[in-house]
Amino acid sequence: MKATLTSLRTLVASLRMLLIFTVILGVGYPLAVTAIAQVPGLKSKADGSLISVNGKVVGSKLIGQNFTDAKGNPLVQYFQPRPSAAGSTGYDPTATSASNLGPESIVDTLPDPSVKDDTGKQSLLTQVCARSLAIGQLDGVDGSRPYCTPDGMGAVLAVFWSGPGYAGTVTRVVSINQTTPAKPFLATYHGVTVTLAKFGEDYSLAQIVPVRGSAPAHPVVPADAVTASASGLDPEISPAYAGLQEARVAKARGMTVAQLQVVVDKYSKGRDLGFLGEPRVNVLQLNLALDQQYPKK
Repeated sequence: MKATLTSLRTLVASLRMLLIFTVILGVGYPLAVTAIAQVPGLKSKADGSLISVNGKVVGSKLIGQNFTDAKGNPLVQYFQPRPSAAGSTGYDPTATSASNLGPESIVDTLPDPSVKDDTGKQSLLTQVCARSLAIGQLDGVDGSRPYCTPDGMGAVLAVFWSGPGYAGTVTRVVSINQTTPAKPFLATYHGVTVTLAKFGEDYSLAQIVPVRGSAPAHPVVPADAVTASASGLDPEISPAYAGLQEARVAKARGMTVAQLQVVVDKYSKGRDLGFLGEPRVNVLQLNLALDQQYPKK
């Protein structure tokens, strides 16, 4: 009987503590945090740093978005954000993610010609090369990069040797990321004619050789223009990438670059506390300001 009463008292005490902590941590704490978040100066950030135009929410200062037409082509009157791997079309806040591809990702998975609409899978190197080439064409600058082919692929060879361990002489060379109807980015390598890759061929015994090419060591197109952020939602770009786009945007809006630079400077930020992070420009805020002050003619 005594043991039963002791157990009952322990159970009641446990239930009391559960009730107390449920009220404190499950009700009181959330309400307190919510109340503090509504304090002037904190409310906007707590609500998601939303931006409204004419009473309609058009985005957030914290989440990037695409500025493209219905076919996914960049709209020339807008500054373009950095690439995004979040969702199928990028900048999907419900699918925030990175590509999870690293510097060793240099060989593409070729599309299967027997499968309809199969596009294969591009390596990180080819993605960077293709993006750099496209930006160069869009903004009228040199889009070449080291280890990239002129047609925007990873400049990588599969080299077969006559001896074991990549010894002896070169017997066969394949541009492993290029397929028909492309033209090999190199005519020959070690005196051997370079051929194009074919789906289904085994290149596992070949030596994988990236070819630097003649592109400048410091490309005109900056790194943030061709690589996605870790979250895929980065709302900002570097001043270098913003500067690269100024001539195009100014022309599309019928304004001078000097006028445009004033607006860019307004939405540019330096390093936090003078030493944290990097200088950056908020793309959404900048584009909205341009729509209000210098709409496309």
